Amino acid sequence: MDDEPDIPVREWLPRTAALLAGTLALATAFIAAYVGALHDPAPRDVPVGVVLGDQRAQAVMAAVRGETDKIEPVEYDNAAAADDGLTAREVYGVLTATPEGGLRLATASASAPAAADVVDQVFAEAARRSGLPLTVTDEVPVERTDPRGLVPFYVAVGYILGGYLAATALGLRMGTAPRSLAAAGLRIAALAAYAVVLGVVGALVVGPVLNIWHHDVPAVAAVGALAAFAAAMIASAMQGWLGLLGTGLAILLLVVLGNPGSGGIYAPEFLPAWMRGMHRWNVPGLTTDLIKSAVYFDRRSMGWPLGGLALWVALGVVGLLTATLVRGRRAALRHSGGTPPTCDDARPAGAGG
Repeated sequence: MDDEPDIPVREWLPRTAALLAGTLALATAFIAAYVGALHDPAPRDVPVGVVLGDQRAQAVMAAVRGETDKIEPVEYDNAAAADDGLTAREVYGVLTATPEGGLRLATASASAPAAADVVDQVFAEAARRSGLPLTVTDEVPVERTDPRGLVPFYVAVGYILGGYLAATALGLRMGTAPRSLAAAGLRIAALAAYAVVLGVVGALVVGPVLNIWHHDVPAVAAVGALAAFAAAMIASAMQGWLGLLGTGLAILLLVVLGNPGSGGIYAPEFLPAWMRGMHRWNVPGLTTDLIKSAVYFDRRSMGWPLGGLALWVALGVVGLLTATLVRGRRAALRHSGGTPPTCDDARPAGAGG
C-alpha cells in the first residue's frame, strides 16, 4: 500500500498545465525558428571587397550589383586594406584587376563555404559576360576534413549545451537561487572549473581524436571554456531569478533562437532579415565566429566575439549574485526555523506554496 498521500487535483493541475504549456510554446518556437530560418536560404548582400580607383574591378562590381542583390560591394582605400578585410572576416572575397588585363578574385572559404561559392559563381559569370579572364584563389581555405565548414558550429553547440546543462543540474540539485553569496561563489567556481575541463575535452576531440584540426588546440580549448562558462552563467542567472521558467528561457535564447541565428548552419547573409544580425550578440553565433577566428583567421577578427562572450559572462555573474541576494536570502529566511534546506527554489518565481 502506498503511504504517499494523494495530492488534490487543484494543487497539481495548474502547475502541470503551466509546464506543458511552456514546453508546447518552446516546441512551437523551435519549429518556427528552424523552419522559418533554414527552409529556403537565399543569399543577399554578401559582402565583397573592391579597391577604390580599381576601375576595371569596380566596373564589373557595378555590373553585378545592377543585376543581382546577392553581392554587396565594400570599398577599401588600397589593396592591403582589402586583403586585411578578407582575413579579418569583413568580406567573403576581394575583386581586383590584374596587370595582364584580367581579374583576380580572392576568397576565404573558411568564413562560410556556401558564401564563398556564391561569390565565385557570381563573378565567374560576370567575368564571362565581360570577356575578362578570372583567376580565383582561396586565401583562407576550409580544412579538407570539414568541407562544409560546419565543425565550428557543432563544436560551439556542444560547448553551449554542456554549459547550460551543468547549470541546470546544479540548480536542480542545490536549488536555483543560492542562499548566500558564499554558496553563489562556490557555484560560479564549480561552473568555471567545469567549463575549463569541457573546453579542453572538446578541443582534444576535434583535434587529436577526430583529426579535424591539426593546430590551435589550446586556442579552441580557451574559446570552448569561455563559451561553456557564458552559457552556464546565463542559465544560472535566469534560473536564479525565475526558477524552472528560467530554464525554458535559457533554452529559448541559447538553442531555439541561438542555433539558427548563429550563422553556423548558413552564413548570416543567407538568413531572413530578422535573423541576420543575431550572430553578433547571441552566444552560439559569438562562439562560432570566435572558433573560426581562432582556427583560421587573423586574431584581429576575434575582438567583438571575445568581448561579446565576456560581456555575457559578466551579465550572468551579476544576475546570479543579485538573485542570491533577493530570492536566495528570502528562501534562507523561510528555512531559518531549522527546517532542512530543500530544492523548493527550483520552482518558477511566483509559484504557490
